Amino acid sequence: MKQRDFYFDNAKFILIFFVVFGHLLRSFIEDNETVYTLYKVIYTFHMPAFILLSGFFAKGFYKKGYIKKIAKKLILPYLIFQVIYSIFYYFLYNKGTFEMDPFNPHWSLWFLISMFCWNIMLLFFAKYKAVYSLAAAFIIGLAVGYADWISNYLSLSRTFVFFPLFLLGYYLKKEHFYALFHPKFRISALAIFAVVFIGFYIYPEVDYKWLLGSKPYTEMGTASIGAVLTRLGFYILSLIMVFSFLAFVPRKQYFFTDLGKNTLYVYLLHGFFVRVFRESDVKDFFSKPENFLLLAGISLLLTLLLSSKLITSFAQPIIELKTSQLKKLKDRSKAYARFYRKKLTS
Repeated sequence: MKQRDFYFDNAKFILIFFVVFGHLLRSFIEDNETVYTLYKVIYTFHMPAFILLSGFFAKGFYKKGYIKKIAKKLILPYLIFQVIYSIFYYFLYNKGTFEMDPFNPHWSLWFLISMFCWNIMLLFFAKYKAVYSLAAAFIIGLAVGYADWISNYLSLSRTFVFFPLFLLGYYLKKEHFYALFHPKFRISALAIFAVVFIGFYIYPEVDYKWLLGSKPYTEMGTASIGAVLTRLGFYILSLIMVFSFLAFVPRKQYFFTDLGKNTLYVYLLHGFFVRVFRESDVKDFFSKPENFLLLAGISLLLTLLLSSKLITSFAQPIIELKTSQLKKLKDRSKAYARFYRKKLTS
């Protein structure tokens, strides 16, 4: 059995932590400039890096049965959680009527449907040389902002806007990632993070919604040629920040490394906690700046919990439509029970 690369599992775990932390921070961005700045810095790289890494691992898209495999992995969980979140929101927000639109993804579920589309799009784009395919993908990502009908529906806007990052990841090789480990590049990456943070802090009027890629230019308050330049600027910024982040990812195995393969569980399940947090009075406790470090700790604990064997064992039937983890958990429990019975009777 081929050993997993610790580097990529580490990267995925750290990124999913930032996803959870960013979603918890969202409640406070209107009240605190430092939090708003940190929030925007996180959004310059966490999902773009996830998307780029997803493209890197999509190199087997041409294999027989691949499309069927990813449909089962992405579309079925999407439909299941679309129903679950619809029910959850109905009770959480005391809605008078129950609404469930399978084509309008709830909150973070956009990533599943976009991921499926990106893999399908590879069938066409991967036929051509990287330079031509990437140029076409970026041009499309810039142009779709002028189509007002392309928005959150079917996650079309994000699908087109973020596809260049997915495609770039597809063309990258491990050597490209390992080249980032040079000490000089890491020093530069640290400086880049500092400059971007200071820049966002000095210019708070930079709208974070540009980083989401979910809205046409008219909803961003502009439809001129300047809108293309703005999105192009954010493309460049995100690419710089993604590679700066990847330069810091450790290559060794740590206590969290093995959990990096369970990021889908964290991604799909953390939303229930975040939504309840946003509606609860507990949120008020974290409105003080000194408590935001505690919020980061809670984000880490939540990430560790939702990626643990216990949670993945019980959630696997609805996320992966399998019960192998639950069977392993039961077998392990039986083994422990036999061991302790033997100890007690001896």
